[in-house]
Amino acid sequence: MAQLRMRRPDLDGLPPVVIPAGYRLRTYAPGDEEAWARIMNTGIGQSHTAERCRANLIERPQFRPEGLFFAVTEEGEAVGSACAWRRPEEAPESGYVHMVCVTPEHHGHKLGYWLSLAALHRFREWELVDALLDTDDFRIPALQTYFDLGFVPLLREEDPTQAERWAKVVEALGVRR
Repeated sequence: MAQLRMRRPDLDGLPPVVIPAGYRLRTYAPGDEEAWARIMNTGIGQSHTAERCRANLIERPQFRPEGLFFAVTEEGEAVGSACAWRRPEEAPESGYVHMVCVTPEHHGHKLGYWLSLAALHRFREWELVDALLDTDDFRIPALQTYFDLGFVPLLREEDPTQAERWAKVVEALGVRR
């Protein structure tokens, strides 16, 4: 089943990024691949490795180090990540919020919101016009975050189940749109 797609129609009026006490944001530095894989393995899937990070993210032509964000604790432990990504062949003027994940022990601090918002600000710096993302139906807290950030559902023509799936998500969230 295809993932659900969302779009933020513009990058205007973004609120400032205000990280909660005890955390800070930073961007990618060489050697972060292990930390990224560890974060992804807590919420995206169990098959992430440093090598996979290098092959599928770092070594890709659309990767920019200033677009890979990490939420880190005061002690410097990376506990969340989001990537400001591009898919120029699909949407040349759009940013793509990619691979947002926060380790379970750090849920409840809105780190996914702040990481995603940092990606949106980066898109604006890159003079892009809007943002896209793909997610899953069962990621209800993430979907709420994306609605809070101004994303709206975007139906994919190739998947006739999308309207019904979105209706269930909207009902689960109590969203009135």
